[in-house]
This record gives sequence, structure tokens and C-alpha cells, in this order.
Amino acid sequence: MNRITAGLSITAAFVAGCGATYLLGPALAAENINAQIIHTGEMEGDALGPANKVGYRSKTFMTADGATVSIQVGNVPKHLHPNTNEIQYILDGTGTIWLGDKEVTVKPGDLVIIPKGTPHGGTKPITGQVKAIAIKTPPQAPDDVKLLD
Repeated sequence: MNRITAGLSITAAFVAGCGATYLLGPALAAENINAQIIHTGEMEGDALGPANKVGYRSKTFMTADGATVSIQVGNVPKHLHPNTNEIQYILDGTGTIWLGDKEVTVKPGDLVIIPKGTPHGGTKPITGQVKAIAIKTPPQAPDDVKLLD
């Protein structure tokens, strides 16, 4: 009896998850994808998006199929995303960032994996500003940022 109940429960949860993904997917990620080549090494200034009051810039290239891809440059306050995983690929600059409870050094070619709920940010440049490609999945909702001290 317990085996049947467990099997039915797992099946019902799987079907509910598939249904929610099917119904909510279009609402969470508007299709905004084009075949293109983006020359990130040539992007500077306003091409990286408008600067905030501390000079941080971010520009989203694509939002589709449950993820966003953007470029980020500059310092961002230490924060976390309760519902969004993030992957950053460091393009330019060397610096330190907070990742979890440690301050770590990043350099071009590094891949930074940031599971949802992990404190990160607080970039301190060592050489040049740190420029990174950021992939977020699912797409980050506007209220999915919790600033930390």
C-alpha cells in the first residue's frame, strides 16, 4: 500500500510540475532571442547599459526558455537571489568578490557558479573593472534581489 501511495504521489507531483512549467513558462520568460554574434570585448560605456550611481552596468542580451543572458561590469553590492541560480563567466579584469561567506579572487576565464540563496557581489577590482557574462535561471524576477550588509 505504501509503495502504491508513494508512486502515485511522485507521479502527481511530476505531472503538476510539468503542468506548472508549461503554463507559467511563457509568463516567466518572454521569447526574446535572435541569432546573433555579440562582440563583448568591444563593448564599453553605454553599450554595457546605463550606469547606476556607483558605476555598475548591466545589459540583457536574451531572455528565453527559462534563462537570461546579460553582460555586467563594475561593482554590485553584496546580495543574494532567493529564487534564481546564476553563472558568471569572467571576461575582463581581476578582482575579488564575495561568494558565500568567502572573499575570492576572480580573473578572465573563471566560471563562477552561484546557486540560489548564495550571498555574492561586492566586487573589488585589482586590475581594470571586472566584466562578466551572467546567465540566470530561471529569469530573475525584479523582486528577486535581497541586499546584504
